[in-house]
Amino acid sequence: MKLVVGLAGASGSIYAARFLRALYELEGETFITASPASLRIFSEEYETKVESAEDILSFVETKWKTKPKHKFHIRNFFDIGSDIASGSNTWDAMVVIPCSMKTVASMSAGLTENLIERAADVTLKERRRLIIVPRETPYNRIHLKNLLALDEAGAIILPASPGFYQMPKTLDDLGDFIAGRILNLIGVNQTLFPKWLG
Repeated sequence: MKLVVGLAGASGSIYAARFLRALYELEGETFITASPASLRIFSEEYETKVESAEDILSFVETKWKTKPKHKFHIRNFFDIGSDIASGSNTWDAMVVIPCSMKTVASMSAGLTENLIERAADVTLKERRRLIIVPRETPYNRIHLKNLLALDEAGAIILPASPGFYQMPKTLDDLGDFIAGRILNLIGVNQTLFPKWLG
């Protein structure tokens, strides 16, 4: 499994953190890039200090005492000449988690001013799986039109709207619900929460 993960500047750092924690336990590799806004929000929501995607990975590893099986490659948010900016490189799927409405708007319009937007554009043009995890509420008409445009272009919209049938006991459980849904979409049989059996 080879992934690209982008952290954009929306609230919902828990979703990114728990998804990364889940990846730590899987074989494979991920190219990760984080916007400056996502670093600020992560710092505020986890009451810590992160200045890079590498800091976020260190935080995840330390907080949950995770022994990584997964290999992470850090890519600079501003480097639109990075390897993941080209379709000549391959990956199985890209996840933008959490995804800001600014990033949604840029992706839906085909704008590629940073590495998240460019990698997402490449993912769509190469007909690979692009999973968008927007974290906004309520949505206005512009948000909905932009999300619909991405859906029509082939992206999967997975709102950060956790279910409660798994009887969550902690906030981490809510993050794991979203992480588990993403894992299912990229072909991993998730075990973060029990399946609904009816």
